[in-house]
Amino acid sequence: MKMNSMKTLLMLMMFMSTMLTISSTNWMGMWMGMEMNLMAFIPYMTVMKNKKSSKAIMIYFMVQSMGSMIMLFGILMNSFITISYLMEKEIVMMTIMLGLILKMGAAPLHFWMVEMAQHMNWSSLMILMSWQKIAPMYVLSNMITMNLFTVIIIIMSAMVGAIGGINNTNLQKIMTFSSINHMSWMLLMMINKTQWMVYLMIYSIMVIMACSFFKKFKANYLNQLNIIPMSMMEKYTLASILLSMGGLPPFLGFLPKWMVIESMINSNLMILITLLMMLSLITLFYYMRMVSSLLMMFNANNKWMVINKNNISMIFIINCSLPLFSSISFF
Repeated sequence: MKMNSMKTLLMLMMFMSTMLTISSTNWMGMWMGMEMNLMAFIPYMTVMKNKKSSKAIMIYFMVQSMGSMIMLFGILMNSFITISYLMEKEIVMMTIMLGLILKMGAAPLHFWMVEMAQHMNWSSLMILMSWQKIAPMYVLSNMITMNLFTVIIIIMSAMVGAIGGINNTNLQKIMTFSSINHMSWMLLMMINKTQWMVYLMIYSIMVIMACSFFKKFKANYLNQLNIIPMSMMEKYTLASILLSMGGLPPFLGFLPKWMVIESMINSNLMILITLLMMLSLITLFYYMRMVSSLLMMFNANNKWMVINKNNISMIFIINCSLPLFSSISFF
């Protein structure tokens, strides 16, 4: 009971700190909200009692502190240095953006997130890839512009997220590389200042369902999907989650990408969106690899694998209905 109340308190602190960042009208208020969020998420990882969490906590604290220092340095430059040239203003904005990109885990500053993911449990990773992205992405959306620096970040995030997950068998790492790839689409959507929060919301729904599924079946590696005894309904549900995250139509995950494609076509960014679409096919490849191994192989019933075989939870039923809602929304 004490543990549940502590988790509830920490989650409330994460919620309030994110709301503080979003509602702030000055740089220091946004920075303070993200620091409060950091101080709430670190104890949350400790409460989860994961044996490997100590390394993940240290990595997260060091990286987030470094990102906060870079961001604070840029804020102080913006506040106290008299800026007379446009180039100097762009350098200040790039400094703040660099701190935010490090805090989000976008490429090329993504290495900490991949290393940290394999030392986390599914509950903490689920929050890291969904809720923890809201505050830095909101701040970034208010200042991002279409320049060479932004384009490089978008392309590198798409490439790292696509190529990095091919040779991985660790499910946490695969989900992390997928998150980096999705981040490039959200950054691209920020350029037009439209609908990036819709993309983040849909992506968060898919991440929560996938992580909840892996947590329920205690799956951490790709080959465990062939060992875990699952019913056909559960197999089809997991397959639909993975294909949705890969962006395959008519699943829900294709809807936000369709929005980005339409927006970029209207903005005449054809080359950039074509490159992202090609790299997104690579992410779909390793999701298809997971689905094929899941559906085309018989599961072995191991005595050591004890799973509660109750009725399918509500989250699976919701996911089964997502392709239907996605298809209806196309018309």
